Amino acid sequence: MLGSGFIARFYADSLQAQRAKDKLISVYSRNIEKAQKFADDYKLGFFSDSMDEVVSRADVDVVVISLPNNLHEAAVACCAKFKKHVLCTKPLGRNAAEAKRMLDMVEKAGILGGYLEDLCYTPKNLKAIKAVKDGNIGKVLWAKSREAHPGPHSDWFWDHEQSGGGAMVDLGCHCVEIARNYIGKEIRPVEVMCWAATQVHPIKAEDSGIGLVKYANGAIGQFEVSWCFRGGMDLRDEVMGTEGTIWLNNFLRTGFEMFSTGKGGYVAEKAESSSGWLFPVGDEVHELGYTNMFTDMFNAIESDSQPMETFYDGYIVNAILDACYVSAKSRKWEPVQLDVWRGDQTDDYGSNFNSYDDDHYLIKTEILPNGEHKLILKHKVTGEVTAKNI
Repeated sequence: MLGSGFIARFYADSLQAQRAKDKLISVYSRNIEKAQKFADDYKLGFFSDSMDEVVSRADVDVVVISLPNNLHEAAVACCAKFKKHVLCTKPLGRNAAEAKRMLDMVEKAGILGGYLEDLCYTPKNLKAIKAVKDGNIGKVLWAKSREAHPGPHSDWFWDHEQSGGGAMVDLGCHCVEIARNYIGKEIRPVEVMCWAATQVHPIKAEDSGIGLVKYANGAIGQFEVSWCFRGGMDLRDEVMGTEGTIWLNNFLRTGFEMFSTGKGGYVAEKAESSSGWLFPVGDEVHELGYTNMFTDMFNAIESDSQPMETFYDGYIVNAILDACYVSAKSRKWEPVQLDVWRGDQTDDYGSNFNSYDDDHYLIKTEILPNGEHKLILKHKVTGEVTAKNI
């Protein structure tokens, strides 16, 4: 484990939860006292403030990066040097250029680069993604993801130089990748329109943002992110398809409510209070996707295959967010610049129009209160719109 802070402890809890055959054996931290505390808490046999010393150990098969964003590239370089599989927390880089260099490193070294995008692995998201792939809601037209909370826990998040941005790079990376999973990772992101602002906090970066990502097949991905939301952590997704709709609430209101006078302790991540009506989470590590994520990563290593989320995915996300930052300043649609694209090359996906017969498109069908079925049709040649009761 590279890092000993908040996210490292979430990772450690999940690593020691689901697959008993995996063992966390060592930890690196820039602060040797924190490294020792982490090692003591998780009963690890080795700790150090030397990254090379931890990564190069013969008993290390996989390295997990849970460091601030500005340290990811150096950590990946260390893993590539010693040819150790590497799993990196989100976002992969502070920008696409960093992410691309990290992608090149792992591919040149012949090691697996896993992108630890936990919110794509929540139980609800995995089931919803399968439903989309099975065709339950038809072609996805619009995928919206929202993450909002009172702000991150560590000081470096609030430092633009260390983090690479604000709420968009911190939370938007989740939302962009969730939408990609629903729309289809093979579909190229084409352009973005974004609003961002610093509404509350005295920082250089944005603490709120809203963005639209247009894909080559006409689908739209939408994200809403904020460090200004009061009341906990709000994680919601909506997906609209030609044949159906999916709504997900992953965290804040999941059917578990508790009242307390405040004599207890920790409730849930980003909870702002321990008194009053509270919204605990039954199995926080699992509900946030960590256990499913690491299971997928280790299974991929053992089978010499690729996990659901890779460094390439992290690079695509960074490229989309780069375009969002440009759009937030220009207030215009801005293109997504991709030096590497491995998906679908087509620009013509056809229309979504349904034919009723040789002469008409079907606009809509519904059942009226009297039991009749009503059709709204459009003539393919004249464009005339008519109603037909059957």
